[in-house]
Amino acid sequence: MLQPEQKQAARAIVERLTEPCAHCDARHLSVCQAVEDPYLEQLAALVTTIELAPHDTMVTEGDPAGHYFNITYGTVKIYKLLPDGRQQIIGFSFAGDFVGLSVRENYAYSVEALTPARACRFDRKRLEGLLTKFPKIEHQLRSQTSDELAIAQDQMLLLGRKTAKERVASFLLQLSHRAKRLGQPANPVVLTMGRADIGDYLGLTIETVSRTFTKLRAEKLIALGANNTVHLELNALSELSGAWN
Repeated sequence: MLQPEQKQAARAIVERLTEPCAHCDARHLSVCQAVEDPYLEQLAALVTTIELAPHDTMVTEGDPAGHYFNITYGTVKIYKLLPDGRQQIIGFSFAGDFVGLSVRENYAYSVEALTPARACRFDRKRLEGLLTKFPKIEHQLRSQTSDELAIAQDQMLLLGRKTAKERVASFLLQLSHRAKRLGQPANPVVLTMGRADIGDYLGLTIETVSRTFTKLRAEKLIALGANNTVHLELNALSELSGAWN
C-alpha cells in the first residue's frame, strides 16, 4: 500500500506526464478535446510546446512536412510567396486550430506568428500512428480539413467577384462566424492582424483596406472600439457581403 508521500509523488508524476494537455486553455477548442482524460498522457508524450514572438516562422514552404501544430494561443498567418516576392495570405489561424495538415511530403505554405503565440508541435508519423487508437481525433481532423476546403472555395469567390467593401464585410463576418462556432462572442470581433495582412488576404492594398474601414464606419456598419475590437452591424454586413449569409 502506498504511503501518503508516495501517493503525492505519483500524482506529481502523472501531472507532469499529462502536461501541457491537462491544463491547456485551448483543449476544448481543438481536436484534442476528443481525447479522454485517462489517455492524455499518451497524447502529451508526443507534444513539444513552442513559443513564438511576432514574425517568428513556424513553418517554411518547401520544408519537409514532419510536424503538425496545434495553436493554443495567439494568431498566425498562412501564406504563399509569389514569384515576384509578394505574399498571398491564404488564411489566419487562432487558438484551437490545427496547422500543417498536408498529404504532401513538403509544406505547401509558410506559417508566421502575427502576435505572441504558443503551439503544441506533434511529430507527424507518431501522431498518425496514434490515430488508430483515437478515431475521434481523426474524425475531428477530417472535419477541419472539410471546413478549410469550404473556406478556400469562399475565398476564391471573394477574390474573384467581390468589391472592396464586400471583401472586408465578408472577412469581418468570417471572424464572427468562427468565434460563434467555437462558443465565443460573435460580436465584437478582435483584429489580431494589421491592415497590410488583411489586404494581402483580401487582394487589396493597405490604402484600400483603410479607406474601406473608414467607409464602413461612416455608414455605421461597424464601430471601432478599444484593443482592436470591431463592433459589427451583422444583418447589414450580411446583406452587403451576400455569399456569407
